[in-house]
Amino acid sequence: MACSARILVTAWCFFVGIAVSVPGWQGLVYGLPPPCESQIYCTGDLLKQVQLARLFSDDKHFVDMPLRETPELVLKKFQQLVNVTPGGILSKEQLQQFVSSSFSDSGQEFEQWEPQDWTSSPQILAKICDQKLQAWASDLNAKWKSLGRKIKDDVRTHPMFYSQIYVPHPLMVPGGRFIEYYYWDSYWVIEGLLLSEMAVTAKGMIQNFLYLVERYGHIPNGGRVYYLRRSQPPFLTLMMDAYLAHANDTEFLRENIHLLEVEYEFWQRNRSVSITVGDRNHTLNYYNVQIGEPRPESYSKDWELAADLNEDARQELWAELKSAAESGWDFSSRWFLSWPPPLPATLKDTKARAVVPVDLNAFLCKTEHLLASFYRRLGNTTKAAQFQATLERRLEAVQAVFWNEAAGVWLDFNLLKKQPNPAFYPSNLAPLWTDCFSDQAAAERAVRYLEGSTVLSYKNGLPTSLARTGEQWDLPNAWPPLQHMVIAGLAKSSSSRAKEIAFALAQNWVRTNFALYKKYQAMFEKYNVDGDGKPGAGGEYQVQHNRDPSCIYLGQPPETPSRGMSVQSQNL
Repeated sequence: MACSARILVTAWCFFVGIAVSVPGWQGLVYGLPPPCESQIYCTGDLLKQVQLARLFSDDKHFVDMPLRETPELVLKKFQQLVNVTPGGILSKEQLQQFVSSSFSDSGQEFEQWEPQDWTSSPQILAKICDQKLQAWASDLNAKWKSLGRKIKDDVRTHPMFYSQIYVPHPLMVPGGRFIEYYYWDSYWVIEGLLLSEMAVTAKGMIQNFLYLVERYGHIPNGGRVYYLRRSQPPFLTLMMDAYLAHANDTEFLRENIHLLEVEYEFWQRNRSVSITVGDRNHTLNYYNVQIGEPRPESYSKDWELAADLNEDARQELWAELKSAAESGWDFSSRWFLSWPPPLPATLKDTKARAVVPVDLNAFLCKTEHLLASFYRRLGNTTKAAQFQATLERRLEAVQAVFWNEAAGVWLDFNLLKKQPNPAFYPSNLAPLWTDCFSDQAAAERAVRYLEGSTVLSYKNGLPTSLARTGEQWDLPNAWPPLQHMVIAGLAKSSSSRAKEIAFALAQNWVRTNFALYKKYQAMFEKYNVDGDGKPGAGGEYQVQHNRDPSCIYLGQPPETPSRGMSVQSQNL
């Protein structure tokens, strides 16, 4: 966005007048609880010494390893070693020997599982005219057979030996270093399963998340105890909606709608903020993980990042990092307090709890709409009216707080600056996807917003931002969920130009994915929008490949009157 546009955005903020009230937000100091209570996987001297010794190239490896003996015995043996070691700090060789004798290799908590509802010829393949693309889609469909997992019953009966959180039904894992389930990723996994006519497997994954809500009151970020006290973008109700569209399973909805509401209330109770615009008070949601200590899966990186800070500042930074991780965007300039340019900013400047995000509120807007619709379907008019009223309040809040007339789009709101963030992110257009707007001209305004920036000039996908920070949720990376949200949001609008842009974006994304699949025989979690296209990079770990087939998921292809729906491989 040009400098003059940023000035207009700021001027708009001051014109409308905004005040902020965040209960419990101020005064974050050390003394916060750890990521979980485990003295092995979440906190304590054993975790600290092993991770800071960097026994493994990836900190996540250690906290995924099951125990060979009870936690009490492992901790007792470790303490005995500490007691006889001068200074109490074990050597790297001592730690390696201790870990080898006390822990098993990661991944042993799973059984390989092949889904019984897999078919080699789902109907979606017959809709792909181009033979090369059809063969590619068939290859992707076959990957479901290698990504299925079932958690061993021993994890249920002896949970203290594992960092894995037990769930009762088989599931699909993302692949690569991520050998457990993850919350918001699973929405696109489920959509992909449903396109592949695997409704039984999809239902089982939803049942797993319902099980977690019943047990914990929310859905953890992922399937490890060190993720317990943070969540991810709330997609459970959207998962249910996707399943019901393929299987008219009203009884399943009836049995579990109370759990959809429990998860929704978690976000309202623990992640809400009050913002006053003019004389109107609005309640919106944000990511707010008030949990201290380094993230166990990235312990050494968090420790090093906070090395020159005092204890208060360290704990606050670590809470901010977990809040950013809860967003799914870990990490991004989006959460940097002093951004956008030209002010310098780094990961240490992360202030995710100061950002009220457009997309989170768009997801909850959709959740409220669906809960109202579900209750009408079940004949509960009282509950339906309750959620319809909540939805209408959300629509008003999204328009008042996020919509920026000068920019012609929705913008994240910064609580500390008390103004919007004028930077481009695909999430700025999330309300189009979730129908969280009342002005039918919004799609046309969004088109002008996109065309007024440089983002459409990238032919390998829509960039995650226009800031080059080295973080993985920034330029030059493009991520599948963001492509889908923008493309689907534009495609379903009444604007012919929006449909054309959606088609072009979808064509570019398929072209990029197909080209790299031909080269590497793998799908990647993110792609580079620069040059001729290559896997994405940056962030805390190497780019992950052999991801699930949902990496390419765009839903049904967008139609345009002038171009139709086919994509030809010779143009890819």
